[in-house]
Amino acid sequence: MSDSTKTNTATNGNRPTHIAYWVRDREDKKAVWTRCGAAWAHADGKGFNIALDLQPLDGRISLRLASEQKE
Repeated sequence: MSDSTKTNTATNGNRPTHIAYWVRDREDKKAVWTRCGAAWAHADGKGFNIALDLQPLDGRISLRLASEQKE
């Protein structure tokens, strides 16, 4: 977890509402999903703060609801 992710969690006092994944499509296999950050919903429900641990140059970023399960 990056420093910005830790700071945001500590400041807000809560867990992220969404997890960010870097998704890369592969010709011979299923897509590869790598956790790359987290997102917290704004209090007014109209946006998100997103903290990324890396900035992908290819593929896409997908936000998924955070769950209680370990990844």
